[in-house]
This record gives sequence, structure tokens and C-alpha cells, in this order.
Amino acid sequence: MSTPLLDRLHTTWLSLAQGSPLPWLVLTLIVYLAAMAVYKKSGNRPTLIPVFTGVVVIVGILMVTGTPYETYRSGVSLLGLMIGPATVALAIPLYAQRERIKELWLPISVALFVGCLVALFSALGIAWLFGGSEATLIAVAPKSATIPIALPMAERFGGKPSLAAVAVAITGISGTMMAPLLCRFLRLKDPAVEGFALGLTAHAIGTARAIQLNPTAGAFSALAMGLNGVATAVLMPLVLAITPWV
Repeated sequence: MSTPLLDRLHTTWLSLAQGSPLPWLVLTLIVYLAAMAVYKKSGNRPTLIPVFTGVVVIVGILMVTGTPYETYRSGVSLLGLMIGPATVALAIPLYAQRERIKELWLPISVALFVGCLVALFSALGIAWLFGGSEATLIAVAPKSATIPIALPMAERFGGKPSLAAVAVAITGISGTMMAPLLCRFLRLKDPAVEGFALGLTAHAIGTARAIQLNPTAGAFSALAMGLNGVATAVLMPLVLAITPWV
């Protein structure tokens, strides 16, 4: 129900948020810290990962305040600039695991090849079964690659970058939720295996979760994320070429 007080608060918030990026930046950090506290309080339940609960809260705030996404995006652009240094920093745990990576090069290669192909074909098949257009199929195909690779690949072949971004985000969140449960169901206790699975299927979001779990898991997740990005860029054109419904 709208009241004069709520209307004034709404107007004041919009003027502050549109005039400076600081309110959105501070709000995002507060929401994430609160989501992290809830996550830890729950005993690290996969269904309450901070990325998921934080996104739900932020989207709700945008809808209630009537704020366009473009306004919010410009307000948190500083966070986007930190992605590059954070990605480079993943080389540190990766270097620490170099000997283990050399030992496991064969299973890593097989898992990468199979995982990348399954991700591409499953995305295309599911979208096709639900009547997706050719542009939609192309947009969701690179869903398991990280956004800096998925968006250019989708745009290059005629897909919608905005839809590709949504597919990547949903894949990262759902993969991060389901991968630990699946590993537990299969009784997989090696952090390298769990980390590689997270990075391969849930890219950066899964890698962030893997780093929280174990340094070894974080290193192998970062490895899988990087390798799968390259593999997707190489294999996606071939998969699109042999897929009859694209």
C-alpha cells in the first residue's frame, strides 16, 4: 500500500542511487554479508549459497523500488573491475597443486572432454525440446563456460548475450547447489574430484564455493573453469555444425 511517507522514501532512495554508485555498492556488500551469515548459520547448506540468496534479495529490491537493471549495474561496476585480479589470483593455489595435476593429466583430460560435450549437447537438446528458437539454442549452449567466454561465443554465432548471461548464472548457481550433493551421493571424498566437478559445471560461482571448501578443491576448480572455457570456445563451433536442429 502506497503512503506519502513511503513515496518520499522511495523518491529519496532513487535520487541517491541514481546520483551516486555508492548506495548500490554498499547495499550489495551488506546483502552479501547477510547472505553469508545465513549460509554459515545453516551449516553451509547448498541451497542457501550466498550467491543465490543474495541475488534473490537484490532482485526483490530492484522490483520494489522500480529501479532499472542498468542503474544497478552502473552502481556496482567497481565490483566488475575486481573480477580480473580475482581470476589471476587463482593461479596461486593452482601452482601449489602442480605436481598433483601432472599425475592426473589423463583423467582430467577425459573429464574435460566429456563434460564439455555433455554440457553443450544437453543445453541444445533441452532448449530444442522446449521449442526454443535457433538464437535461444545458441545462447544457452555455452552455459557451463564462464561469462567472459560464454557471451562472446553466443554473440558470434547469433545468440542473445543477455540470455546467455542468464543461462550462465543459473547454471553456476544450480551447479554449486547440486554438485556437493551428488558427490556425497556417489561417496566421492577426494577434494580434487569435487573441485574439478564444481569448476567444470559451475564455472566461477562453483570455484568460489570450492575455495571455501578446501584449497585443493579450489585449485582444481579453477583449473576446470579455465580449461572448460577454452574447450567450449574450440568445441562449440563443431557441435553447432553437426547438430541438425541448429
